[in-house]
Amino acid sequence: MVAYSNKLINPTFWKTYLTSPHFTNDMIPDLAGKVAIVTGANGAVGYEIKRDYPRYQGDVKVDFLEFDLSDLTKVYQSAQTFLKEGLPLHILINNSGVAWSPVKQSADGLEYMFVVNHLGHFVFTLALLDRIKESQSSRVVNMSSWGHDDTKHPDGIDFTILTNPSGMSVIPDIVHYGRSKLANILFTKALARRLTNERVYVNTLHPGHVSTNMAQTGRGSFSGNLFAWTTEQFAMAPKEGALTQLYCATSPDVENKDLRGRFFIPFGVESRCNPLAEREDLQEKLWEVSEKLMKEKVKGLAK
Repeated sequence: MVAYSNKLINPTFWKTYLTSPHFTNDMIPDLAGKVAIVTGANGAVGYEIKRDYPRYQGDVKVDFLEFDLSDLTKVYQSAQTFLKEGLPLHILINNSGVAWSPVKQSADGLEYMFVVNHLGHFVFTLALLDRIKESQSSRVVNMSSWGHDDTKHPDGIDFTILTNPSGMSVIPDIVHYGRSKLANILFTKALARRLTNERVYVNTLHPGHVSTNMAQTGRGSFSGNLFAWTTEQFAMAPKEGALTQLYCATSPDVENKDLRGRFFIPFGVESRCNPLAEREDLQEKLWEVSEKLMKEKVKGLAK
């Protein structure tokens, strides 16, 4: 499979608009007895996943877990709240995120989009990882985007920017978004490598250009206005946008074909991402920095 430096020259990207779906709702298997967490399940794609999930198992209970990805201590506390329930965890879908947000700092003084889109989910996943491993076979699904192409940095991520308020403010929002989406893929591949000997399958994806409220949050900047306009004109419905996440979370293909650390596009089609995402040194550097920030910022973290 060829690695492409940009989605616009990747034939697999365009093929998804011209072929019938590789995966549909009626291909979701019986999920009786499975416990899942979907972050951001109150809107758009996350809501569709939450709505579709109960159709494929009998006795369903849907609970609300308070969750604020912009505050790492609150993220950790949310994970502890779930763990106290004593439930298994078979599926974790890290769906929630932001795009085209005004450049600002998180509650912990870090670049906001990086925290919400990557670091919050890093903390949440690691806090739940022992339970996920105890529940195997299990899945972790990380939402990324073709926007990971837009980092505009030769090494993919300039880690000095994450804690530098003056440096953050001079970089366009699309670059902050691209950095966070690249981080989703790097994290996926690093985690999958650590779980090679477990029946825990970690994958990532671009859901497609989906009509969500993200499109409206960035109005005001050129890139945000353009994204909002293209969303209004061309985006798919959230129900379609949920399919690739549901493929990664439920399809027997994932376990049968031992799919780990892969990048998928609509609808359940594997594709190569930007070559930067394949760099193991960058994956490990992100893990090191993320772990350091987690230990520094999360209050009450078990050492």
